[in-house]
Amino acid sequence: MDMKYIVLVGDGMADYPVKELGERTPLEVAPTPNMDFIAQHGRLGQIRTVPAKMQPASDVANISILGYDPPAYYTGRGPLEAANLGVHLEEGDVAFRCNLITTSGDTLLDYSAGHISSKESSTLMKFLDAELGTKEIKFYPGVSYRNLILFKSSVAQGLDKVICRPPHDITGQKIFKNLPKGAAAKLLLELMSRSREILPDHEVNHVRIDLKENPANMIWLWGQGKKPAMPTFKEKFGLEGSVISAVDLIKGLGKIIGLDVINVKGATGYYDTNYQGKAEAALKSLKTKDFVFVHVEAPDEAGHNGDLREKMLAIERFDKYIVGAFLEAFKDKDNFRILVLPDHATPVARKTHVADMVCFGIYGKGITSGNFTAYNENEARKSELVFQKGHELMNYFIKSGL
Repeated sequence: MDMKYIVLVGDGMADYPVKELGERTPLEVAPTPNMDFIAQHGRLGQIRTVPAKMQPASDVANISILGYDPPAYYTGRGPLEAANLGVHLEEGDVAFRCNLITTSGDTLLDYSAGHISSKESSTLMKFLDAELGTKEIKFYPGVSYRNLILFKSSVAQGLDKVICRPPHDITGQKIFKNLPKGAAAKLLLELMSRSREILPDHEVNHVRIDLKENPANMIWLWGQGKKPAMPTFKEKFGLEGSVISAVDLIKGLGKIIGLDVINVKGATGYYDTNYQGKAEAALKSLKTKDFVFVHVEAPDEAGHNGDLREKMLAIERFDKYIVGAFLEAFKDKDNFRILVLPDHATPVARKTHVADMVCFGIYGKGITSGNFTAYNENEARKSELVFQKGHELMNYFIKSGL
């Protein structure tokens, strides 16, 4: 039988020791019998998913996990999300992530506008496109607060060089000090300022305020880039596969490298995502494909929110409904390998990504036991299996020992 390769990513799952947990991490305390099984019967290791001098963002980290060297291929987050939305970038075009955010005075209160629904977000993005869009500037709705704006080459000169801060890094901070900076930033600042003038009076925000939900009263532009050029996953590794995620970033990356994107009903990119549906869809895809990449955003969102309880619940659900589903499905087979890991750490104390190395576990055919006791950061530090260049792990995962 053909080998099956399964990559399971709990976004932002890694963390720092937490005082309330007795100076242990969420991975050490949350019930994770399935990931612990992988540690006990397979191998743990450490991987640096974010190269030096690059931002510890999910786009960079997941490019590494998929086996691509970020300095060679990364151009920005926006183009990856554009790929999933079907937004075509021509030479010189620049795509930005366009968050819907909540502000109060000069303070950025909420990077997600209360995790606004996709329906509400779509309404506001269409409104913004009608009011602020032109033939050269187009607004596109995405999932929840995660939207897109495209600048055509005729107005995009220098925009890829502007310095922009991710809004989830500056929650609670002053807006003025964190606005886009650079010679070409004027156009971005004008759009962000105009959005703040027109969004508060939209009916969607009146309803949200009546329901005591955070209004989407401004846009925040960041994560820009031009169209990337990447070889397909099959060209690099000889495998055809699928990707399952709720977020446009991961799905767009999958499309760019030739993976089939599987959309799962109820996959929200938040705490309430459809874990079981993702696992079922992934297992179904393996009937015809040899590789699947399953991404769960919930632990990362909990980290950004500084919500320890929800982060531990997200880790527990990821272990039970995602990792557990694959161990059960393959328990009587020997033609598989499972790789489980976070893309980066999102410590609840920091509420943002950090570039520290993260732990991974590998289990399956040809992987001998390393005698580890549990899946967590401290246990992984005992391992001699370390990948300073994160993109090299995928080649090891697919080819080592076979």
